[in-house]
Amino acid sequence: MGKKLKLSISLIFFFLIGISSVTFAETEKTATEHAIKLTELKQPELPERMERFIFQSGYHFEYPDAVRGIFVTGHSAGGQRFNTLIDLLDNTDLNSMVIDIKDDFGYLTYVPENEESPFLDISQRYIKDTEAMMKRLEEHEIYPIARIVVFKDSVLAEKRPDLSFTQDGEVWKNRRNEAFVNPFLKEVWEYNVAIAEKAAQMGFKEIQFDYVRFPEGFERRDDILTYGTGEYSDGDRDNIQKRVDAVTDFVAYAREQLQKYDVDVSVDIFGYSATISEAPGIGQNFSRISENVDVISSMIYPSHWTSYFGIAKPDLHPYELVDAYAKVENEVLGKLENPPVSRPWIQDFTASYLGAGNYRVYGKEEVEAQIKALYDNGIYEFLLWNAGNRYTPNVNYKIGLDE
Repeated sequence: MGKKLKLSISLIFFFLIGISSVTFAETEKTATEHAIKLTELKQPELPERMERFIFQSGYHFEYPDAVRGIFVTGHSAGGQRFNTLIDLLDNTDLNSMVIDIKDDFGYLTYVPENEESPFLDISQRYIKDTEAMMKRLEEHEIYPIARIVVFKDSVLAEKRPDLSFTQDGEVWKNRRNEAFVNPFLKEVWEYNVAIAEKAAQMGFKEIQFDYVRFPEGFERRDDILTYGTGEYSDGDRDNIQKRVDAVTDFVAYAREQLQKYDVDVSVDIFGYSATISEAPGIGQNFSRISENVDVISSMIYPSHWTSYFGIAKPDLHPYELVDAYAKVENEVLGKLENPPVSRPWIQDFTASYLGAGNYRVYGKEEVEAQIKALYDNGIYEFLLWNAGNRYTPNVNYKIGLDE
């Protein structure tokens, strides 16, 4: 702005010195006033100029008519199964992939090119060539979403017990032998957001945060685990509210930090969180998280509910379960001033672990039933979960839309 100001003063000065009736002092004053006015006129253009500094990855991905996506592990994204999954999307109405970038253990699923990267020691070469992967997604017009598992992180917990929860001097782990890191600590936030930034730089158009919560049943362990509370130590709030504040604040912080990359931010959340004011142990408040994201993805697998919505065995009734949930979620999101896009995770796997009589084999009919229940409630985006990335063939992913 300094160069423009000097140029404006010079031009106006030389124009005015030919006017004999104006003194030099008056000329200088007039020139300065004109320069200020010119500067003021340019100011409204500043936001438009600033937009040019938003990060550009070099890839071009259009947001689809509605995201209809699948989960893809790092192993699948970097292996032969990737070809099969691309064929699936090429030949159906599916159009998006949620790809693991930081997995359930806390590992990066690729190795950064920068040998000085702080994440080299947590990197696995599951995806051998991230650039080749992104180019293939672009060529096949597949919308890319990066999944980043946040607070479930055995790798970081073992490396830095001070960032985790300990009991008798040892890192605490749940019954599945998984460790969590502490959502109260800003250092943990920064660690995960830095990984998210790498994913945005890679070309992903959306960052999806999973396990944005405390461990399940944390309220029963609150008094026996040792952990820091960081900036949440003071105040009159009880521990439940502190957990809710920490989780919500992380989401808001991550979204703010990622703005310069022009990516959407989404969060996976337990479906039952929408049916209660807040999940007291894990710190998830559905409404507050929804206010701070672009997309909310409730995990509403019928197999994960127990006698909910008056349905004794939900896994046997995929349409009824999803229909009942969608009505509740629509009511909750309808109360928000700026609700996010709803994009639930639905079930494309068989929950045989529930035992005989409590589950059914999930195939074409069951997947379509869940999709139709969403559509019947005005929810047009969804994600399919299958941990092994083996998805049911011949599904009509737009079932009933023509009607």
